[in-house]
Amino acid sequence: MLFEILSTIGETASAALVVATLSHALATTATRRILLAALLTVWFASVVLLGATLALDYRVGIGAPGLGAATAIPVALICFAFFTAPTVRAALFAIPLPVLVAANAARVLGVLFLLLYASNQLPPPFAPAAGWGDIFVGLAAPPVAWLAWRYGARARGLVWTWNLVGLVDLIDAVGLGATSSPGPLQIFTVSPDSSLMTTLPWILIPCFLVPSFLALHVAIFYRLSGASASALASRDRPALNSPASVRKPIGDSTLGVRSLGFLRALYRTLEHLSA
Repeated sequence: MLFEILSTIGETASAALVVATLSHALATTATRRILLAALLTVWFASVVLLGATLALDYRVGIGAPGLGAATAIPVALICFAFFTAPTVRAALFAIPLPVLVAANAARVLGVLFLLLYASNQLPPPFAPAAGWGDIFVGLAAPPVAWLAWRYGARARGLVWTWNLVGLVDLIDAVGLGATSSPGPLQIFTVSPDSSLMTTLPWILIPCFLVPSFLALHVAIFYRLSGASASALASRDRPALNSPASVRKPIGDSTLGVRSLGFLRALYRTLEHLSA
């Protein structure tokens, strides 16, 4: 019981971090950020309701197909906003890229998969793969974010590689979870299966945290994309001897950090530390 309580606290804290990051990555004004945070909170509450009613449990509910839909639909909606709404794109380029990277530190919560596997509540290969992958990506996020801030465009390749690893890890975890759960997609028939992930508090991981982190990875790739890079070429190639050559944020836009609100203090602190 204590383990479930502590896990719930950890998952909720991670969700709060994700809500704060996404609300700033998708909106440029305080009013829109508050509205977006409220919508994300409603999404979080809806996932809690799905878990409480066992709506996605294969024994009494929809099962693996419903869990897949609950993971994929939010990602599709957020990515659609990234690529189609000018105000969302403006907000995305206003937030410092290292902030998007650093938010993934919450993925160290992947240790929960290893603990559940050790207590015979989740199966292999799903739990070990998802757990170790998340831990690696989460532990690597802060140093990668710092290097991106410190070295700017020269760290682009490192950020791109880390982001690809993080994205593949999430896709792999979703695939292994679906193929380890009873239903038409099941391939791994070991016991126990992965149906535990449709119950509270664990349902928060596949139905809220995973889609949110997937959206962050897509946003980072968009910031690193060739189209955005060419538009920002002059800012990614500062003079060789200029101090900005080691501190220029990757993919920073002309909006800078003027529209960030509380992240302005973080921006100045990191700039001071990297000087």
